[in-house]
Amino acid sequence: MSNSPIHAVIERWHAHTRGELANGLDELLHDDVVFYSPIVFTPQRGKDITTLYLQAAGQTLPGEKPQTEAGKTLGDTSKGFHYTKEILDGHHAVLEFETTVEGKYVNGIDMITCDDNGKIVEFRVFIRPLQAINLVHKQMGEMLDKMKM
Repeated sequence: MSNSPIHAVIERWHAHTRGELANGLDELLHDDVVFYSPIVFTPQRGKDITTLYLQAAGQTLPGEKPQTEAGKTLGDTSKGFHYTKEILDGHHAVLEFETTVEGKYVNGIDMITCDDNGKIVEFRVFIRPLQAINLVHKQMGEMLDKMKM
């Protein structure tokens, strides 16, 4: 069922994460999107706050990029943020990701729901293990404070 709405949304999501989609989050998110954070107790409602959280996550979770020297990659390329699995069906997607932050392994999933118009109406993030949650909580708080200034 590759013509289901979620397939096009996830193609655009991946383009956004690669920096290839102009006005990425504005194009992807529904005005009334609901964001569920692994860090914040209550759902965050609306495009503006969801954009803020997703931008902060992009700054917090890029992972440790491999070093390069004269165009040659040095070290493990798997430490940067990357999706390892995806399950797409109808209006729903589950994308598993991995990264490394401050030497700590971070594993999680993004659960994304879209509407018939290809807009994301719900975005849920789950992270494990506990050590990663604590680290991401600290870093996200610091990043959100910086972004609000």
